[in-house]
Amino acid sequence: MEILEKFNIQTQKESLYIRAFSHTSYANEFKTESYERLEYLGDAVLELIMSEYLYKNTEHNEGEMTKLRAHYVCENALYEYSIRLGLNEYILLGKGELESGGKFRKAIVADVFEAFLGAMFLDQGIETCKKFVYKHIIPLIESKEIDFFSDYKSVLQELVQTDKRSLEYVIVNEEGPSHNKTFTVEVKIDNILYGRGTAHSKKEAEQEAAKDALKKAQNGD
Repeated sequence: MEILEKFNIQTQKESLYIRAFSHTSYANEFKTESYERLEYLGDAVLELIMSEYLYKNTEHNEGEMTKLRAHYVCENALYEYSIRLGLNEYILLGKGELESGGKFRKAIVADVFEAFLGAMFLDQGIETCKKFVYKHIIPLIESKEIDFFSDYKSVLQELVQTDKRSLEYVIVNEEGPSHNKTFTVEVKIDNILYGRGTAHSKKEAEQEAAKDALKKAQNGD
């Protein structure tokens, strides 16, 4: 599998990883096993790794660590991890699910990350899983690249991909000194303006634009 080469995973159990990418729609069509059991296992593996990370790297109390862990293992976070690693490109879907945009459906994309980790655990053990998470996921957390608390962009992207429409964020204004810039971003769907957001970073402005677009969509504007 190409994905194994991408992450330099040497294995004699490639079928395990193929199962990790097999959605129920694909499994039903081809009479094989889906990723659901591996997802269950991967969920526990990720929780353990994140729990240890928070315990060793913060001074938070139990309640604070529990809240943070919930953010780092929630569906929005898993979706982001999966997209950024490119796991969604390898998801095996049934014909109907594929045509309806399943490779960008949040629940499916998030599940595959856990299933992939579950397969890795069965194949190579917890230490390899820890190395993988510390190399590819922890940097996203520590750099604050992902907004774990208000991920409007992912929600909007899922809606757009389901309908196979194009989505674009455009910086329309940038002002202020280099150390304190303000960015204004517009989000366009099929080249039609749907939302606008302003913030002190491009990423935050994009989130605000997506939030604006989702709010208008809910209100029927």
